Amino acid sequence: MAIHRLNHAVLDLRNVERIVAFYRYVLGFAPIEAMAGLRGAAFLRAAGSTNDHDLGLFEIGEAAADSGAGRSSVGLYHLAWEVDTLADLEPPQVRPAEAGALVRG
Repeated sequence: MAIHRLNHAVLDLRNVERIVAFYRYVLGFAPIEAMAGLRGAAFLRAAGSTNDHDLGLFEIGEAAADSGAGRSSVGLYHLAWEVDTLADLEPPQVRPAEAGALVRG
């Protein structure tokens, strides 16, 4: 089986509106209006995607604990999205930096 890209990911998070704003501004994702009726959830599609959705986001509340993934427990550590060329990554790196999303571990 040769996997070429991630079809979609589902994330549990504290605040769905804040994360939707991040993915819209930083990565250019668009909400899928036809799937907008579920309270506390959002479905997003990347600009060049042909998927039904690329991200499913589900709010579990502000009291949710921080993830220990990669530090003290197993779990999702990161996702990698496919682009056509490495040059496609250069111009958009300003927005993640402005949003504080580029960190070194």
